[in-house]
Amino acid sequence: MRLTQRVRKILSYYESDNPGTKANLARLMMHGRLAGTGRMVILPVDQGFEHGPRTFVANPAAFDPHYHYKMAIDAGLAAYAAPLGWLEAGADTFAGMIPTILKINSSNSLYGKDNPPDQAVTASVSDALRLGCSAIGFTIYPGSDASLEMFEEIQDLAAEAKECGLAVVIWSYARGALSKAGETAIDVIAYGAHIAALLGAHIIKVKLPSAHLENEEAKKQYIQHGIKIDTLADRVSHVVQSCFNGRRLVIFSGGEAKDVNSVFEDAKAIAAGGGNGMIIGRNSFQRPREEAMVMLQGLTNILKEQN
Repeated sequence: MRLTQRVRKILSYYESDNPGTKANLARLMMHGRLAGTGRMVILPVDQGFEHGPRTFVANPAAFDPHYHYKMAIDAGLAAYAAPLGWLEAGADTFAGMIPTILKINSSNSLYGKDNPPDQAVTASVSDALRLGCSAIGFTIYPGSDASLEMFEEIQDLAAEAKECGLAVVIWSYARGALSKAGETAIDVIAYGAHIAALLGAHIIKVKLPSAHLENEEAKKQYIQHGIKIDTLADRVSHVVQSCFNGRRLVIFSGGEAKDVNSVFEDAKAIAAGGGNGMIIGRNSFQRPREEAMVMLQGLTNILKEQN
């Protein structure tokens, strides 16, 4: 595997990491149709934990764990991310065919709404090593009353993962002491992304930000200093800047189901704003396979052409 100059440059940003961790980051960046570009598209299938079997009824083929491995491989994606059970169900059949990310914490929609947003640790670093994963994935909820405990959990798990040569991916979704609009506000998304960087994430996953400003103090600073947030590309650029001025890989969620053209417009804005790609689940596996494959090919084409 000959690394491109772009990948070498990105790896140089992770100055404290050991060769094992850098090798796994390289595997993620050098796999699939976007190999070597510094861009990536990842298939995440953790929604079954969050929402139950209703997640897959629109496309019953997606109840089969092998379906997701095959989709990620055939589409030439950078990686496949999933909880323990999904990965175990195909780990031998697809060993070495695509980098995998073990999502090691999860919640569920039956969890009482009066409780603070939180997730349980549902897998271990040892599981990730046993399954041949390149990274662990972990969700934090900045703004939740449980967020400080989540920060402590990922600090311990990230230290263990890095010691074992694994990369760390943090899903940063602000929830709790916020309005609904505030969960995707540009100041909140940038703040959550920055927290993930401070916690030691190699790859940071956030939602696409809106132009809404939630925090009054942040709003004053953004206006005073003329921070550009009018377009989605502007907002993506600011989130990337918030992650150590682009020294951390930042990818954006595909979000809830939307039409293919909307997915493509999101990808164009991410590329224009300097983002490193997308992690797109429901917008992939809830579609018929043929339609999903066409969409994923178009998506990777956009990110490659605008590199």
